[in-house]
Amino acid sequence: MSRGSLTREYRMLPPFIIDQIRRREEEERRKVDEQPRLELPLDAYIPRPDPRREDDDTPKRGIVILDLG
Repeated sequence: MSRGSLTREYRMLPPFIIDQIRRREEEERRKVDEQPRLELPLDAYIPRPDPRREDDDTPKRGIVILDLG
């Protein structure tokens, strides 16, 4: 093939390198699994939003009468 062609020849990594990569990934995964974890209790009851709060977000509309006299 010519050097300028669009297709390239791909080669596999040597097996010992693939094996080392796999070992490192397994070792890293083991370290993560061995780290202590803090488990927080989750509330079983999740309060529903108060429907009156939705009205608070809307602008107040109405008439204001000022007696200046």
